[in-house]
Amino acid sequence: MTRAVRRILFAALPVLFLYAIFVSHVQSAPVQAAVRPIIVCFGDSLTAGLGTGPGESYPDYLQQDLDQRGYHYRVLNDGVSGNTTKDGVSRLDSVIALKPAVAVVEFGGNDGLRGLQNPQTEANLDRIVFAFQQAGAKVVLAGITLPPDYGQDYIRSFNAIYTRIAAKRHVSLLPFLLKDVYGVPGSIQADQTHATAQGNQQVARNLLPLLVPLLHK
Repeated sequence: MTRAVRRILFAALPVLFLYAIFVSHVQSAPVQAAVRPIIVCFGDSLTAGLGTGPGESYPDYLQQDLDQRGYHYRVLNDGVSGNTTKDGVSRLDSVIALKPAVAVVEFGGNDGLRGLQNPQTEANLDRIVFAFQQAGAKVVLAGITLPPDYGQDYIRSFNAIYTRIAAKRHVSLLPFLLKDVYGVPGSIQADQTHATAQGNQQVARNLLPLLVPLLHK
Protein backbone atom coordinates (compact mmCIF):
# COMPACT_ATOMS: atom_id res chain seq x y z
CA MET A 1 0.00 0.00 0.00
CA THR A 2 1.48 3.32 -1.00
CA ARG A 3 1.80 6.28 1.32
CA ALA A 4 -0.76 8.23 -0.72
CA VAL A 5 -3.35 5.45 -0.44
CA ARG A 6 -2.77 5.24 3.32
CA ARG A 7 -3.36 8.99 3.65
CA ILE A 8 -6.66 8.70 1.75
CA LEU A 9 -7.84 5.79 3.93
CA PHE A 10 -6.95 7.53 7.19
CA ALA A 11 -8.72 10.67 6.03
CA ALA A 12 -11.84 8.67 5.24
CA LEU A 13 -12.00 6.82 8.57
CA PRO A 14 -14.09 9.43 10.48
CA VAL A 15 -16.67 9.50 7.66
CA LEU A 16 -16.82 5.69 7.49
CA PHE A 17 -17.21 5.51 11.27
CA LEU A 18 -20.14 7.94 11.27
CA TYR A 19 -21.74 6.09 8.36
CA ALA A 20 -21.49 2.79 10.25
CA ILE A 21 -23.23 4.34 13.27
CA PHE A 22 -25.98 5.76 11.05
CA VAL A 23 -26.62 2.41 9.31
CA SER A 24 -26.67 0.59 12.64
CA HIS A 25 -29.23 3.05 14.03
CA VAL A 26 -31.50 2.85 10.99
CA GLN A 27 -31.42 -0.93 10.98
CA SER A 28 -32.09 -1.25 14.71
CA ALA A 29 -34.95 1.28 14.93
CA PRO A 30 -37.61 -0.95 13.31
CA VAL A 31 -36.43 -3.86 15.46
CA GLN A 32 -36.76 -1.79 18.62
CA ALA A 33 -40.28 -0.72 17.58
CA ALA A 34 -41.22 -4.28 16.77
CA VAL A 35 -40.21 -5.64 20.18
CA ARG A 36 -42.26 -3.13 22.17
CA PRO A 37 -44.81 -5.11 24.22
CA ILE A 38 -48.34 -4.91 22.84
CA ILE A 39 -51.45 -3.63 24.56
CA VAL A 40 -54.42 -4.74 22.50
CA CYS A 41 -57.75 -2.96 22.87
CA PHE A 42 -60.24 -5.64 21.90
CA GLY A 43 -63.86 -4.63 21.48
CA ASP A 44 -66.64 -3.17 19.39
CA SER A 45 -67.43 0.31 18.02
CA LEU A 46 -66.61 2.01 21.34
CA THR A 47 -63.05 0.77 20.91
CA ALA A 48 -62.96 1.26 17.14
CA GLY A 49 -63.84 4.94 17.60
CA LEU A 50 -66.94 4.95 15.42
CA GLY A 51 -67.89 8.46 14.34
CA THR A 52 -64.51 10.02 15.10
CA GLY A 53 -61.59 10.84 12.85
CA PRO A 54 -58.25 9.08 12.41
CA GLY A 55 -56.23 9.19 15.63
CA GLU A 56 -59.28 10.01 17.76
CA SER A 57 -60.21 6.63 19.22
CA TYR A 58 -59.51 5.94 22.88
CA PRO A 59 -56.63 3.53 22.01
CA ASP A 60 -54.98 6.40 20.11
CA TYR A 61 -55.17 8.65 23.16
CA LEU A 62 -54.05 5.81 25.40
CA GLN A 63 -50.92 5.49 23.26
CA GLN A 64 -50.23 9.20 23.68
CA ASP A 65 -50.75 9.08 27.45
CA LEU A 66 -48.45 6.11 27.87
CA ASP A 67 -45.75 7.62 25.64
CA GLN A 68 -45.83 10.83 27.67
CA ARG A 69 -45.35 8.83 30.87
CA GLY A 70 -42.43 6.86 29.50
CA TYR A 71 -44.16 3.50 29.05
CA HIS A 72 -42.80 1.94 25.88
CA TYR A 73 -45.75 -0.13 24.72
CA ARG A 74 -47.52 -0.36 21.38
CA VAL A 75 -51.29 0.10 21.66
CA LEU A 76 -53.26 -1.74 18.97
CA ASN A 77 -56.88 -0.91 18.20
CA ASP A 78 -58.74 -4.16 17.50
CA GLY A 79 -62.26 -2.79 17.77
CA VAL A 80 -64.84 -3.81 15.17
CA SER A 81 -68.11 -1.89 15.00
CA GLY A 82 -71.21 -3.99 15.55
CA ASN A 83 -69.38 -6.86 17.22
CA THR A 84 -71.12 -8.90 19.89
CA THR A 85 -69.35 -11.07 22.45
CA LYS A 86 -69.91 -14.01 20.08
CA ASP A 87 -68.04 -12.12 17.35
CA GLY A 88 -65.27 -11.45 19.85
CA VAL A 89 -64.94 -15.16 20.54
CA SER A 90 -64.68 -15.84 16.81
CA ARG A 91 -61.79 -13.35 16.52
CA LEU A 92 -59.86 -14.61 19.54
CA ASP A 93 -57.27 -16.73 17.76
CA SER A 94 -56.06 -13.91 15.50
CA VAL A 95 -55.77 -11.48 18.42
CA ILE A 96 -54.00 -13.91 20.73
CA ALA A 97 -51.55 -14.65 17.90
CA LEU A 98 -50.27 -11.09 18.40
CA LYS A 99 -49.00 -12.20 21.85
CA PRO A 100 -50.22 -9.11 23.71
CA ALA A 101 -48.79 -8.34 27.13
CA VAL A 102 -52.05 -6.67 28.14
CA ALA A 103 -55.59 -6.82 26.78
CA VAL A 104 -58.32 -4.26 27.35
CA VAL A 105 -61.53 -6.22 26.77
CA GLU A 106 -64.62 -4.16 25.89
CA PHE A 107 -67.64 -6.10 24.68
CA GLY A 108 -71.28 -6.57 25.59
CA GLY A 109 -72.99 -3.36 24.55
CA ASN A 110 -74.32 -4.80 21.30
CA ASP A 111 -75.48 -7.95 23.09
CA GLY A 112 -77.49 -5.85 25.50
CA LEU A 113 -78.93 -3.51 22.88
CA ARG A 114 -80.11 -6.54 20.90
CA GLY A 115 -81.70 -8.07 23.97
CA LEU A 116 -79.55 -11.20 23.84
CA GLN A 117 -79.60 -13.62 26.74
CA ASN A 118 -77.34 -12.42 29.54
CA PRO A 119 -76.05 -15.91 30.47
CA GLN A 120 -74.73 -16.39 26.93
CA THR A 121 -73.16 -12.93 26.91
CA GLU A 122 -71.47 -13.73 30.20
CA ALA A 123 -70.19 -17.09 28.96
CA ASN A 124 -68.72 -15.50 25.82
CA LEU A 125 -67.10 -12.64 27.71
CA ASP A 126 -65.67 -14.99 30.31
CA ARG A 127 -64.22 -17.14 27.54
CA ILE A 128 -62.52 -14.09 26.01
CA VAL A 129 -60.98 -12.99 29.31
CA PHE A 130 -59.82 -16.49 30.22
CA ALA A 131 -58.31 -17.08 26.77
CA PHE A 132 -56.12 -13.99 27.14
CA GLN A 133 -55.04 -15.10 30.60
CA GLN A 134 -54.19 -18.56 29.33
CA ALA A 135 -52.03 -16.91 26.66
CA GLY A 136 -50.12 -14.99 29.35
CA ALA A 137 -51.76 -11.58 28.94
CA LYS A 138 -52.92 -9.38 31.78
CA VAL A 139 -56.50 -8.20 31.36
CA VAL A 140 -58.45 -5.04 32.06
CA LEU A 141 -62.20 -5.55 31.67
CA ALA A 142 -64.25 -2.54 30.57
CA GLY A 143 -67.96 -2.59 31.30
CA ILE A 144 -70.87 -0.74 29.77
CA THR A 145 -74.52 -0.33 30.68
CA LEU A 146 -77.84 0.05 28.85
CA PRO A 147 -80.46 2.81 28.38
CA PRO A 148 -83.17 2.98 31.07
CA ASP A 149 -85.92 1.82 28.69
CA TYR A 150 -84.47 -1.71 28.76
CA GLY A 151 -85.91 -2.17 32.23
CA GLN A 152 -84.18 -2.18 35.59
CA ASP A 153 -84.19 -5.96 36.03
CA TYR A 154 -82.51 -6.60 32.69
CA ILE A 155 -80.03 -3.76 33.20
CA ARG A 156 -79.16 -4.93 36.71
CA SER A 157 -78.58 -8.47 35.45
CA PHE A 158 -76.52 -7.15 32.54
CA ASN A 159 -74.31 -4.92 34.70
CA ALA A 160 -73.60 -7.79 37.08
CA ILE A 161 -71.92 -9.75 34.26
CA TYR A 162 -68.80 -7.59 34.45
CA THR A 163 -68.56 -7.68 38.24
CA ARG A 164 -68.82 -11.47 38.35
CA ILE A 165 -66.24 -12.05 35.63
CA ALA A 166 -63.79 -9.59 37.18
CA ALA A 167 -64.10 -11.35 40.53
CA LYS A 168 -63.93 -14.83 39.03
CA ARG A 169 -60.87 -14.15 36.88
CA HIS A 170 -59.21 -11.66 39.26
CA VAL A 171 -58.88 -8.92 36.66
CA SER A 172 -59.08 -5.14 36.93
CA LEU A 173 -62.53 -3.73 36.16
CA LEU A 174 -63.67 -0.37 34.85
CA PRO A 175 -67.41 -0.76 35.56
CA PHE A 176 -68.49 1.92 33.05
CA LEU A 177 -66.22 2.73 30.10
CA LEU A 178 -68.00 6.05 29.47
CA LYS A 179 -67.60 7.36 33.01
CA ASP A 180 -67.41 11.18 32.92
CA VAL A 181 -68.23 10.98 29.20
CA TYR A 182 -71.90 10.05 28.97
CA GLY A 183 -74.04 13.16 29.42
CA VAL A 184 -71.06 15.52 29.31
CA PRO A 185 -71.48 18.23 26.64
CA GLY A 186 -69.02 17.75 23.80
CA SER A 187 -68.03 14.26 24.94
CA ILE A 188 -70.83 12.14 23.52
CA GLN A 189 -72.07 12.01 19.93
CA ALA A 190 -75.63 12.76 18.85
CA ASP A 191 -76.46 9.04 18.96
CA GLN A 192 -75.96 9.20 22.75
CA THR A 193 -73.88 6.03 22.51
CA HIS A 194 -70.43 6.78 21.12
CA ALA A 195 -67.80 9.13 22.48
CA THR A 196 -66.48 12.10 20.55
CA ALA A 197 -62.75 12.75 20.30
CA GLN A 198 -63.02 14.71 23.55
CA GLY A 199 -64.88 11.81 25.13
CA ASN A 200 -62.31 9.28 23.97
CA GLN A 201 -59.58 11.31 25.64
CA GLN A 202 -61.51 10.86 28.90
CA VAL A 203 -61.99 7.13 28.25
CA ALA A 204 -58.20 6.80 27.97
CA ARG A 205 -57.84 8.66 31.26
CA ASN A 206 -60.42 6.31 32.83
CA LEU A 207 -58.38 3.27 31.82
CA LEU A 208 -54.92 4.59 32.61
CA PRO A 209 -54.99 4.02 36.42
CA LEU A 210 -55.96 0.38 35.83
CA LEU A 211 -53.31 -0.17 33.18
CA VAL A 212 -50.28 1.46 34.75
CA PRO A 213 -49.93 -1.09 37.60
CA LEU A 214 -49.72 -3.83 34.96
CA LEU A 215 -46.89 -2.17 33.01
CA HIS A 216 -43.17 -1.65 33.45
CA LYS A 217 -40.80 1.00 32.15
